[in-house]
Amino acid sequence: MVEIAVTVAEMTAKPRPRKKRPVRRRRASPKEQARIAAIFRRFEANAHDPRTELDYASPFTLLVSVVLSAQATDRSVNRATERLYAVADTPQKIVALGEAGLIPYIAAIGLFRTKAKNVVALSRILIEDYGGEVPLERAKLQALPGVGRKTASVVLNELGVEPAIAVDTHVFRVAHRLKLSRGKTPEDVEHDLMAVAPDWAKSRAHHWLILHGRYVCVARRPNCAECLVGDLCPSRELFIGA
Repeated sequence: MVEIAVTVAEMTAKPRPRKKRPVRRRRASPKEQARIAAIFRRFEANAHDPRTELDYASPFTLLVSVVLSAQATDRSVNRATERLYAVADTPQKIVALGEAGLIPYIAAIGLFRTKAKNVVALSRILIEDYGGEVPLERAKLQALPGVGRKTASVVLNELGVEPAIAVDTHVFRVAHRLKLSRGKTPEDVEHDLMAVAPDWAKSRAHHWLILHGRYVCVARRPNCAECLVGDLCPSRELFIGA
């Protein structure tokens, strides 16, 4: 038997993190590029300048609304913020309200305690570090409590700062059904969509896809009969007559 000497350093050493393998993606053929462009042209013809359905009046109220919208419907968020923004629509007023004062306004929204903590904390940071203004830079936004990549993308795209495609459950589903992506994570799907969407569509693609998934290409029974892009959808046969 061959003895293998293991040092204490080796036994206590932390394993090296594995490098994430890049996802291999096929380049779209000219025919596929034409199909994808046609999809977005139809979305554009139906809604030239789509916007978020969240109610907001400033970058700050947009940021707060998007933070509150995680795992909640836009409608429920709008009901809550209608009352909230009437009394507290700036970082200073939110901090003065505090978590205990904020919770009654958002108690009907999922994860309201965590969201109240994050909204008050990010408001305090905005006051202390940014003069009460929302920093419209991705890295600074994502450093705020409760603000991840998706939230930052929605804010930056909605305000016209940078084209971004935030991937939620609706966008994820529609992207797969239309074969715009085969990604297994929201990050992979986002990367695919930014690669295949025509440049002129990138700033509006998020809204087109989310609205299509919310009202037409729904999860259980997609309304293929009224789909604007049904004849361009590779998944349509799976649902016709289902």
